Amino acid sequence: MADGPLIVQSDRTVLLEVAHPDAESARHELAIFAELERAPEHIHTYRITRLGLWNARAAGHSADDMLSTLDRWTRFPVPPSVAIDIRETVGRYGRLVIERDTVPGIEEPALVLRSTDAAVLAEVTKNKRIQPLLVGHPSTDTYVIDAWARGQIKQELLKIGWPAEDFAGYTPGTPHPIDLAEHDWHLRPYQRQAVDAFTDGGSGVVVLPCGAGKTLVGAGAMADTKTTTLILVTNTVSARQWRDELLKRTSLTPEEIGEYSGQAKEVKPITIATYQILTAKRKGQYAHLALLDALDWGLIVYDEVHLLPAPVFKLTADLQARRRLGLTATLVREDGREGDVFSLIGPKRFDAPWKEIESQGFISPAACFEVRVDLPAGERLEYAAAADDERYRLAATAPAKIEVVKDLVARHAGEQILVIGQYLDQIDEIARALGAPQITGATPVDEREDLYRGFREGEISVLVVSKVANFSVDLPEASVAIQVSGSFGSRQEEAQRLGRLLRPKQSGNTASFYTLIARDTVDQDFAQNRQRFLAEQGYSYTILDADRLAA
Repeated sequence: MADGPLIVQSDRTVLLEVAHPDAESARHELAIFAELERAPEHIHTYRITRLGLWNARAAGHSADDMLSTLDRWTRFPVPPSVAIDIRETVGRYGRLVIERDTVPGIEEPALVLRSTDAAVLAEVTKNKRIQPLLVGHPSTDTYVIDAWARGQIKQELLKIGWPAEDFAGYTPGTPHPIDLAEHDWHLRPYQRQAVDAFTDGGSGVVVLPCGAGKTLVGAGAMADTKTTTLILVTNTVSARQWRDELLKRTSLTPEEIGEYSGQAKEVKPITIATYQILTAKRKGQYAHLALLDALDWGLIVYDEVHLLPAPVFKLTADLQARRRLGLTATLVREDGREGDVFSLIGPKRFDAPWKEIESQGFISPAACFEVRVDLPAGERLEYAAAADDERYRLAATAPAKIEVVKDLVARHAGEQILVIGQYLDQIDEIARALGAPQITGATPVDEREDLYRGFREGEISVLVVSKVANFSVDLPEASVAIQVSGSFGSRQEEAQRLGRLLRPKQSGNTASFYTLIARDTVDQDFAQNRQRFLAEQGYSYTILDADRLAA
């Protein structure tokens, strides 16, 4: 405690001294239950939140574990109010449980809400949003939950600060034989741990870095449950990569795997569908809801669960009787709906710090750079005179960035380079300047796959892409990414884009991630927010000046 890297404050914030020799070790342990809020150069600020504590508890960490982390690394004694608050908050998780039990007058075993704490049970059952979800009170410690309300009651209980632990079990689904084909490979230790944690918990989220093999965790969960499985993914390219990986890594055959997307409507024991098709409407109605009941699914896998569209939350509330596995590199959601992921998909069951997996050699090391670009006088005046809602686009698409992109591509000649942007006209302009192919949402799926294949095989060395390449695209030999613009201050997008570079390289070289920022504009302000999640994972950005870069 004498000279630790942390300072724990009474408002539940924790300060981390970045230059301290123990900062990395402290950061890894702290990130289990605290969220990074600010990450300037020298002092990072974390906040201990209720949801963070409950996710940590669900993943197997006790209040004693969390307080031991603070005591081990803090410079000054942990304020008693914070220690009490952590114990009491963690203690709220599991005081209420949802079970399935026989109830007099009801033929089938019913969903029930129970607690050994009569005061807590009385408090929550008098809540105006929870009362309509309860249909019986057979004993002093038991209330019957309406059969359809399993998901909604978990959402409402979380909102009032009493998260319920769900022990009501799951439908087994239709049995279907699935085995891992581990002839010349094996699940990595952390992948096996993730699968076991999910299987033991029944439902929940596994958090692993991009490139760490989340698809194999999904395959492992399928092999453990051996049941019909619906896999929901971000786009058709991702669906086909899942299919290819399952065919390579499991006993499944092409006849057992179906694709349900804009291009195909196959329903098979293992069906891979896109979020887009599931949320597509016709005449104001969801046109493909029948897919959710097309087979007796025993497992539903949500790939990139942090991107789960809002309508799918509502659909998922009705799927609580089925096992649900969420896969993601980050629980950060820009819409603030992390609580809905916790309630409806399940709590965090397993995560592993990015730097820890990097140190084991399973993902590539990466160096991050923020390149600051000066706007010419004319563009600077145009920016200053623009309306607030126009300024980000003007700064993000500054023509001065194009020359910097060309300089960086020349600097990394011979490497596999991705140039990533948000705006289509900017992407067109950069692709023309570099003489490189481009991929946007308008690029046909078959053409996208051909370009990705050419990039993977080294036929294409520079590829200009829009945000369609943020997610679930396997480009293992990409070693340089140049981000010219993004979705404002999106932390999860920053993580996904760095993730394009983290798949292990045959060369073993360190990857380079460049973010181009228009100096002294909202572009620079948004960049600070974008970088928060990666700072939490132990990455730091080196600031470079574009003029010196060219020299």
